[in-house]
Amino acid sequence: METAGGAGYRRLDPRRIIETAEKIEQRVGDRFPQAGLHGVARELVALSHDLSAAARALERPIWWLRLTVAAAVAAGAAIFLFVGTILSFDRISAEAIDLVQGLEASLNTIVLGGLGLIALARAEERIKRGRVFAQLHKLRSLIHVIDMHQLTKDPAALSGDFRPTAHSPARITDAQDLARYLDYCSEMLSITGKLAALFAQSVNDGVVVDAVNDIENLGTNLSRKVWQKITLIEQGAGRAADRT
Repeated sequence: METAGGAGYRRLDPRRIIETAEKIEQRVGDRFPQAGLHGVARELVALSHDLSAAARALERPIWWLRLTVAAAVAAGAAIFLFVGTILSFDRISAEAIDLVQGLEASLNTIVLGGLGLIALARAEERIKRGRVFAQLHKLRSLIHVIDMHQLTKDPAALSGDFRPTAHSPARITDAQDLARYLDYCSEMLSITGKLAALFAQSVNDGVVVDAVNDIENLGTNLSRKVWQKITLIEQGAGRAADRT
């Protein structure tokens, strides 16, 4: 997943993630060309391109917002400079003095102005956070779609005693094919975690990191369920080999 050389191994490379997703899609297509999982794998590739571009865009500053903040700071500084220096108090009428009198009123103005500037300065963080959440929502939905495809892939169907009902879903009855199908699901869930990590890499925000961790934990927990099924298949194959 990393680029070679130097600090390249300290960052995820979106291109490598996309390449891995494409290889998984090709492998699923080779073994299960008519399966719904093949369509999910194609969607994972498309989403990998979209999310990689979105994560890369988040690394760039929002210049129009930064220029707005700079203009607000400059305007505020000019007002205080005008009141404090250019506008001499011997020219201020009594009515004007009544409007700006009192140290308390001045302090309130300074505090409110400072809070406003802080809010403007953090606006870029909030905008980027909202964009990350929108992308992670797509990723979370795809994770659940992958889980739905492995849900009916039951190792019990490999048993000679298994008897399907009239409403049982289509089963994979070959142990090797079933294990490969489940392994593809696990690999795809792993890719989703890497895609989520791109946003934590692009946006230095504690809230974003927490959201990314939630996505990774979701994928890991579902992948654990998949590997429990794979383990059952391997154990069943081992018992069959012992009987021969």
